[in-house]
Amino acid sequence: MHPLVGPRVRLRPLQASDAGALVRAASDGELWKLPFTVVPSAATVDAWIATALAGRDAGTVLPFAIELVSTGEVVGSTRFWKVDRANRKLEIGSTWLAASWQKSFVNTEAKYLMLRYAFEELHCVRVQLTTDETNQRSRAAILRLGAKQEGIVRNERIMPNGRKRNSVRFSIIDDEWPAVRLNLETRLQAHAT
Repeated sequence: MHPLVGPRVRLRPLQASDAGALVRAASDGELWKLPFTVVPSAATVDAWIATALAGRDAGTVLPFAIELVSTGEVVGSTRFWKVDRANRKLEIGSTWLAASWQKSFVNTEAKYLMLRYAFEELHCVRVQLTTDETNQRSRAAILRLGAKQEGIVRNERIMPNGRKRNSVRFSIIDDEWPAVRLNLETRLQAHAT
């Protein structure tokens, strides 16, 4: 897998050597304390990366470090997962950003790069996104991308603290991609000025 590179954001394949940079990024906001997602801490980063890389080796996960093109600083992580090549679908998930980069151009550009790759290189017919029912900021961000909410999946996963998480499922399908792409390009252009 080659890096996905935009004007300001680079998604490059995750490596075991990214552990320190990921912990530094997650320390900006102590993101491992968030109740609705799993973000690595110094104590969990090695296992977190090992799980991501095992998924990559199995062909079902494509994990990335999110870097700023201008500095090379790692500011978060994201991945393709639930990759189903036979049915040409996948999920974008496990996305998190250092607190100081949230609500900036980074998430929009990263999602644009991923969606463009999914629809135009992998020829996906469906890309789904899932977030915790309680994570209103994430739900709003996914809707801003142009995804459609499909429903709530009850008890979809068990969180590290034992809580049974209900998840909200969203999707973008191939027929919707041209309009979604135009919307994202317009938003990115507005961020560039």
